[in-house]
Amino acid sequence: MEFRAVVKKSDDWWIGWLIDLPGVNAQERTKEELLESLKIGATDMLMTPFELEEEGELVTINVG
Repeated sequence: MEFRAVVKKSDDWWIGWLIDLPGVNAQERTKEELLESLKIGATDMLMTPFELEEEGELVTINVG
C-alpha cells in the first residue's frame, strides 16, 4: 500500500504528514527516521479498532 507524504526540513528537524491519511504526521531529526515514523503512524491508524454503530454498515470502496 502506498501513501503520499509531504516532507520538509524545518531548522534542525524533518517534519511530514500523510496526505491520504489525515492525522498521521511526525517530526524527526533525520528524513529516514521521519519516513519510518510516518509508516508506523499509517499502520497504527489502519489497525485501530472501531465500533460500528448499530445502524451502520461497513463497506469497502475501490477507487482503482
